[in-house]
Amino acid sequence: MTKKILITDDEPHIRLLLEQALEELEDYDVEFFLAENGEVALEIIKTEKPELVLLDVMMPKMNGFDVCKTVKHEWAMDDVYIIMLTAKGQEFDKEKGNEVGADLYMTKPFNPDEIMAHAVRVLKIDLDN
Repeated sequence: MTKKILITDDEPHIRLLLEQALEELEDYDVEFFLAENGEVALEIIKTEKPELVLLDVMMPKMNGFDVCKTVKHEWAMDDVYIIMLTAKGQEFDKEKGNEVGADLYMTKPFNPDEIMAHAVRVLKIDLDN
């Protein structure tokens, strides 16, 4: 069964960097979706139901906190694992991320290997096979 990852960031180079960091997962039947803002992200989450969402906080139209709150609280999609990515590492932001239901909060610049490790764990992929 195909597993799905949604990468949401308003910066094209960050989307590309994340996709490149995870591209090895395509060999394990993982499909990628890209969104440049929160509104597009919600549409993709609603229609594709990705298991993992990498979600930027600061975006136009709808920020990551609002997207996460909609998915976790309004839609009650607890099976969608959301990793919030942000340039802001302040404790206030982490608390807000927890409030809206983020499963994990990572600050930029992030380590691509760490992103890969989380993706493998969340999607239950055995890289040794």
